[in-house]
Amino acid sequence: MRIDGQDLSAQGIYNPGGVHWNLPTAELIEQALLRREGELAGNGALVVRTGQFTGRSPNDKFVVREAVTENTVDWGSVNQPMSEEHFERLHSRVAAFLQGRDIFVQDCFGGADAGYALPVRVITQRAWHSLFARQLFIRAEPSQLEGFEPQFTILFAPDFQASRELDGSHTETCIALSMQRKTVIIAGTQYAGEMKKSVFTILNYLLPDRGVLPMHCSANTGADERVALFFGLSGTGKTTLSADPSRRLIGDDEHGWSDRGVFNFEGGCYAKCIRLSMENEPQIWRAIRFGSVLENVVMEPATRECDYDSSAVTENTRAAYPVDFIEGAVIPGVGNHPSQVLFLTADAFGVLPPIARLSPEQAMYHFLSGYTAKVAGTERGLGKEPQATFSACFGAPFLPRHPSVYAEMLGKKLAEHGVSCWLVNTGWVGGAFGAGHRMRLPYTRAMVQAAVSGQLDATPVVPHPVFHVMVPQSCPGVPPELLDARGMWPDKAAYDRAAAELGARFRKNFEKFGKMSDSILAASPR
Repeated sequence: MRIDGQDLSAQGIYNPGGVHWNLPTAELIEQALLRREGELAGNGALVVRTGQFTGRSPNDKFVVREAVTENTVDWGSVNQPMSEEHFERLHSRVAAFLQGRDIFVQDCFGGADAGYALPVRVITQRAWHSLFARQLFIRAEPSQLEGFEPQFTILFAPDFQASRELDGSHTETCIALSMQRKTVIIAGTQYAGEMKKSVFTILNYLLPDRGVLPMHCSANTGADERVALFFGLSGTGKTTLSADPSRRLIGDDEHGWSDRGVFNFEGGCYAKCIRLSMENEPQIWRAIRFGSVLENVVMEPATRECDYDSSAVTENTRAAYPVDFIEGAVIPGVGNHPSQVLFLTADAFGVLPPIARLSPEQAMYHFLSGYTAKVAGTERGLGKEPQATFSACFGAPFLPRHPSVYAEMLGKKLAEHGVSCWLVNTGWVGGAFGAGHRMRLPYTRAMVQAAVSGQLDATPVVPHPVFHVMVPQSCPGVPPELLDARGMWPDKAAYDRAAAELGARFRKNFEKFGKMSDSILAASPR
């Protein structure tokens, strides 16, 4: 939709080439194909490449140190400061770079609850990036476009190269967020996920002051309207496990928890699709169609069929599509206060039980820990052994404030609403990576379904010998022996050593939080 009278002068762009305002999906796909930005797959999805970067560039992300952020941002390696002078110079140079170029604009929102929705304007060089924004964020209705006033603007200029000397960046890639200027600049990378996580970072900064807990989690609801939240780092199963045919999807990645309940920050899903299959993930498989964007997926040239098993470009292949492409999705994405919270971890050490109940103190401990494990071969630089990864609140790269801010909010909400909490290991059992095997998805689904439906509430439990979480002794649809992490190891002494070593990693990581309550510290492995 083109609206007369709108311009981009507020961002210093006075003489662009052509400005394409709020183009609909089909026209954006046409533009992307005309500009040779991608190809259509046999299933109708637009297949694109993101170039050098097939994931986020966290070391190139900055927050501008200014009056509004000086005493509210948790400065450090995650929230790297950029001076106001450097940001202004970077902004001027990007605006100058965009003069005379064709530009695509999408006006959209972050937040499905109208009371907390953030109007965002996304200005991009590429048609497919504009399509990504249209499908991932909450799109504005035609009536909302008249007089649309963005509270934040994203300038996405992938062909612009930042300068260390002029812009204060580390490399030619730069993601810079100014809360005072209400602008995000993304330069030197084509990876579209930078837009998504920039809006998430903004909401993580703004919403706690309004009593809303921002969360890196997926959410779904049952026929009884009982909501479940799935926290987890990338690759642990947030999208896969929340896309459950027996429940309705609220959202797959980012939510807020207000005094009214849970609401999705986004209008779309961004699913990992490496080794995607109709058998294991039918809802995601069927969602990939015309209007979807496939990033770095290998396609057979003759048939245009997608090879989801191939990691020839990257292990981090992605599918972006509107949430209503998932059958039965909740539109708008709002739900009740959750009754169940699940912390997902892909433990490549094979130590943690497949499912366990957490006390309130253990829930706080594991939320602050944010544990998963990376395995050899998935990332450059990883050796033969798994690598423990701790990310506070399951989303440290996106938390402008200190993790304790979010943890305290979660603790209060869990207590207020009597929420049950679970730890779910979607990783290895029977041994560490290389010796054991990954827990089969159908069994994990059965455990999750039993937990969120209340079937495990009265099941007898036993404490884990090191982590002391309470492990159910039975679960519908799961062989009992699969619930015993230690029992599945052929060498029990080897398991005991591995469990002790992982417990020590947890304790070492928790030291960075400083003084904590005795009750939370008592929940640490020992």
